[in-house]
Amino acid sequence: MTFDWSEYLKLAQELAGQAVGPAKEEAKLRSSVSRAYYAAFCKARNYLRDIKGDSSIPSTGAAHGYVINVFKSSSDRLGRKIGDDLDRLRIRRTKVDYKDSVTGLLSIAKISLKSAQDVISTLNII
Repeated sequence: MTFDWSEYLKLAQELAGQAVGPAKEEAKLRSSVSRAYYAAFCKARNYLRDIKGDSSIPSTGAAHGYVINVFKSSSDRLGRKIGDDLDRLRIRRTKVDYKDSVTGLLSIAKISLKSAQDVISTLNII
């Protein structure tokens, strides 16, 4: 069955406290995957900018690939793991944000939440 994209509007209304009815579980799971990616990505981007002093981060959508590649090419094992995790998070986020039908969504959401937590935890110790 394909996803009813208008469920995102219901979820947005629900999140804003203006719900006319609860959003379906699929919209919530898709959004959790997307938000998990952005939580990890923005923390990683800000780490590069604020801690590492990287002023080369693009201010466009190209920032996603840039941040992932900086971490993936790190000489540090933990840095490379962050890059790999971000890459997989982004792939899953793209899938749930654009595909009409996604199988294994609950599993994808659980994996994404765990990966995002791992990225954020690792950023706090490196």
